[in-house]
Amino acid sequence: MGKHAPSKSNREVVESLYASLARGDAAAVTALLAADLDWWFHGPRRCQHMRRLLTGEATGSAAFRFAPARVAEVGGASNDGWVVAEGWGGEHDYWVHAWCLRAGVITSFREYFNTSVTVRELGRPAKEDVVWAIWESQSPRPRGRSMPGLVLAI
Repeated sequence: MGKHAPSKSNREVVESLYASLARGDAAAVTALLAADLDWWFHGPRRCQHMRRLLTGEATGSAAFRFAPARVAEVGGASNDGWVVAEGWGGEHDYWVHAWCLRAGVITSFREYFNTSVTVRELGRPAKEDVVWAIWESQSPRPRGRSMPGLVLAI
């Protein structure tokens, strides 16, 4: 588990993960993840789709398909940092994933469903009342529904 990928950017590592999941390539997925991956979830219990994929509970046509609409590298430099991805699963399931990488290996994962997310980098000096958001959800609000919002401090 968790082989070092020195020639790839953190974004490329995460994009490789999504591609490997889409192919059903468990060996490639395992190679990108730390053996002790830290996982955290916010959303309806029925929407723990990535956990089901990573643990092998969901396979084949029953598995949720993650197709990121946007993937961005945020915070940190060199081989340590975060990558955030967002997308839709059908009309009603909006998701955001935040992946933390150390030396090219995914070590931590945050999964948000039907939640608007703002990423704030700790340690960055603030000027007066300005909050430095380094990434924000770009999802339109679902018609007739509200969506909770959270701040992820990295």
